[in-house]
Amino acid sequence: MSALALEELSAIAAIYCGREECEVLEVSETNGISFRIQTSVKGPSGTDILLKLLFHLPLSYPSSLPNISLNSEQLTKTQCLAVRARLLKEAASHLSQPMVHELVLWIEQNFQSVIEEAEIPACGGQSIPSVKTPKDDDIWTVLLHLDHMRAKGKYIKMVEKWCRDLDLAGRLMFMGKMILILLQGDKRNIKEYLILQKTSKVDVDSSGKKCKEKMMSVLFETKVQAEHRRFQAFEVKEYSTLDELQHEFEAAGFAKLFSEFVSAQLKKI
Repeated sequence: MSALALEELSAIAAIYCGREECEVLEVSETNGISFRIQTSVKGPSGTDILLKLLFHLPLSYPSSLPNISLNSEQLTKTQCLAVRARLLKEAASHLSQPMVHELVLWIEQNFQSVIEEAEIPACGGQSIPSVKTPKDDDIWTVLLHLDHMRAKGKYIKMVEKWCRDLDLAGRLMFMGKMILILLQGDKRNIKEYLILQKTSKVDVDSSGKKCKEKMMSVLFETKVQAEHRRFQAFEVKEYSTLDELQHEFEAAGFAKLFSEFVSAQLKKI
């Protein structure tokens, strides 16, 4: 892990030291560093808008760019994508040097112009700034298995929130003792979801204390295929029989996934 990245994390934590301003999610010799920064910016109408910026610094950072995702309850999906796209573009100009604080300052100072550019109407042949949306080649499917949920209600709400924040679709599926999560979305967003799942205190242990998810397993992951159904939302579903669960997979074009991975997992329960 880069010494520069660790020094930058220490500086970021000192700068954004207010309540919920900075949350360190992971510091790992294998996965790099992940943290969330909350900052307030002025919208076009002068209102305060809260931005939640999730940064993942890979092991090669700052020689490679950070992964960035953005969420705000006051912005549309298109606006969030526009801000993220401009942040990534700005990041490219800071390659090989610590950049997170510079990026946060930049969006605080340029937020209004970014939003205004994203909303320019098409007219008179004027070129319109485009926001990159994930192509099929960027969309991945991942199947996860959870061993248990003791604090089921809280756990479900957390999973739903992460999927909203990261624009992921799919299913959280319960069938008897089996718990599966089938996710679809941008590959980097899925990676960020996995980091959150592993590093956040989402459940409680046998004594009732909050704990992290230690028994999640990734059963399968692949690029979305032509025969796969594209989910439009994230839903929580419970199935009373194995046939119902199998039908869900088959209807989504995942019959092979069910036979090779789900059936095998059922035999272990």
